Amino acid sequence: MARKSPSRLDMRKQVEAADALDEAAVKEKKPRKAAAPRVRKVKEKPEIRKRLIWIVYSGSMKEEGRFPYHERAAAEEKIEQLKLKSKKLYFIQPLKEIIGEDGVIVPVVSGSLDLDDEPVKPKKKVAKKDDDDDDDSSSEPDDDDDDE
Repeated sequence: MARKSPSRLDMRKQVEAADALDEAAVKEKKPRKAAAPRVRKVKEKPEIRKRLIWIVYSGSMKEEGRFPYHERAAAEEKIEQLKLKSKKLYFIQPLKEIIGEDGVIVPVVSGSLDLDDEPVKPKKKVAKKDDDDDDDSSSEPDDDDDDE
């Protein structure tokens, strides 16, 4: 026998009951508190100690002398002495040197060239010698068709 299909009212009651259960379940859940933002600790860099010195340069940027900051007059006097020797251009330029932890002074150099190291000489390209160079067969194709 065929079953009787559920009436529209019965189906509506079932849907409303299911919705009521869902709403009750939603009401039971409490919203979570927002997590507090994490504070990142910033690593403090140690303060870098520097000192200012005067450097006497020639026109070709060759260092002629170094003087502490408070001895600028001595640096200018050095320039006058150098000008009397030769008529080249000399000038004074300040430079900040880093003072290390042990009192070691590290000069700040603009660029990657370290003045304490020996100068790097460019390598010359050497032509490779092959043992087969004596035979001209490797440089030119063989066209020895004299046997025919």
